[in-house]
Amino acid sequence: MLQCKSKRRMRGALTVTLLVIAAALFAAKLLIRAPEASEPDAASGRQTVTVFSPDAWAAQETEVLPAQRTRRPLCYNILLCGRDGAGGGSDTMLLMRFDAGARRIDLTSLPRDTLLHHEWYSNKLNYAFASGGVELLRTEVENLLGVPVDYYISVDLAGFAALVDSIGGVDFEVPADMDYDDPAQDLHIHYAAGYQHLGGQQALEVVRWRKNNDGSGYPGADLGRIATQQAFLRAAAEQALRPGNAPALARVLLAYVKTDLTAGNLVWLANAALDVGTAGVAFHTLPGDGAGCWRRESVYVLDPEATLALVNEALNPYTLPIEAEETDILVP
Repeated sequence: MLQCKSKRRMRGALTVTLLVIAAALFAAKLLIRAPEASEPDAASGRQTVTVFSPDAWAAQETEVLPAQRTRRPLCYNILLCGRDGAGGGSDTMLLMRFDAGARRIDLTSLPRDTLLHHEWYSNKLNYAFASGGVELLRTEVENLLGVPVDYYISVDLAGFAALVDSIGGVDFEVPADMDYDDPAQDLHIHYAAGYQHLGGQQALEVVRWRKNNDGSGYPGADLGRIATQQAFLRAAAEQALRPGNAPALARVLLAYVKTDLTAGNLVWLANAALDVGTAGVAFHTLPGDGAGCWRRESVYVLDPEATLALVNEALNPYTLPIEAEETDILVP
């Protein structure tokens, strides 16, 4: 009799355990889901929302837009920017098209001095971020390039260092001898060119460097720094996309990153990124002239034709191309 009661208790405990596991899996299925994507509303020109299926690569609900323009399946534009706590601006801004349906990720660097079509004190893209934060930056990027920005991910300097440390650092080819000091920011960058292992703080210093104390530096100034940042991001992605790094990386993301994506969205995107792999990641830079001038201010002037071609190659989330009149590129 006692043995029968013991077996019944064991079966009851097992049943409860299985129910708890089933409930957890059901909750995870509800929470870990693809993000929503914005689509233009024909009447107002603003953004409406279409909800995609939470199942990766599955069929989704879509709406027909004017001129039969529809979104690519599971395709999102996400604005990435680094926050400079000291200056209030951002030296690193990228627009990422995360095309999970096509298993492709395109990261396009947005030079901080990109000229905007405005009557501001400063018409630079970085001034938009310094003046109105990520929301104004988001609006200006949409107006400039004619594509929607569905979400943003913003990280400060400490967060960047923590993210690199969370994946065990990154092996990287430092492109030049770096010898720079800025006592005002307590910033001191001293590295010899060559292949080396960089921890979080070291990586932060390397990707921020632009010139030395004697004025020497990248031949292309900020474009040189962008090239180094892209090379580092590629090396870091190869390290980060190893499955064993996911738990530590997720903890740091939740602690340091500001975003309008949910935790479930981030997990879904991380799983999709693992499926894409580094072979499906491409880097670009908005094409233009870094020696431009507007109102006696040094600016980065975009090449309208080349920019439109890049927008449709790497940033357009729609099935039909973006037209020139949908962009707002100022050429002095």
